[in-house]
Amino acid sequence: MNEIIKAIHERYSCRDFSPTPLSDEQVEVLVKAALAAPSGMNRQPWHIIAITDKTMLDEYDADAMSILKTSAPEAYDRMMERGGTIMYNAPCLIVIAKDDAIDSPLDCGIVSQNIALAAHSMGLGNVICGMASPPLSGLRAKEWTKRFKIPDGYSFGMSVAVGQALSGKEPHELDMSKVTYVK
Repeated sequence: MNEIIKAIHERYSCRDFSPTPLSDEQVEVLVKAALAAPSGMNRQPWHIIAITDKTMLDEYDADAMSILKTSAPEAYDRMMERGGTIMYNAPCLIVIAKDDAIDSPLDCGIVSQNIALAAHSMGLGNVICGMASPPLSGLRAKEWTKRFKIPDGYSFGMSVAVGQALSGKEPHELDMSKVTYVK
């Protein structure tokens, strides 16, 4: 099996990170993997924001959990069962901001997958994290948008939390009942 297929089959969503920071070189590799993603008509309707300020990430995580507690109790309960945080103590969050003028959820998904596979190939745990969005539309949205340096005309598209995994996990089992072959 080639290395790319192997990485796809081995990658899992990490929910248990060490607080050990990533090196600047590791973050740069992940950012460049994000930028290498293809997009419709090569419009590249994204802006990549790599956040490694742990104090800011912890504050953001607490804000997200507070919002979920009141606005989405089921999601809050699920996150509490998984450790009580959105980003599972990851020391790096890569936010993919999307260009509001271009309908780009698919492109943001491709970028997030590039980051996730690159992180896995580097021996880093990662989790694609849509649950990181509530503070960017909550009461402190303007503050967080400014602190995250999201450019005007862009909004949250997706994010990937990355760091050293504290524990491993088996990837999900393939469900072949989700496949139909037409020949």
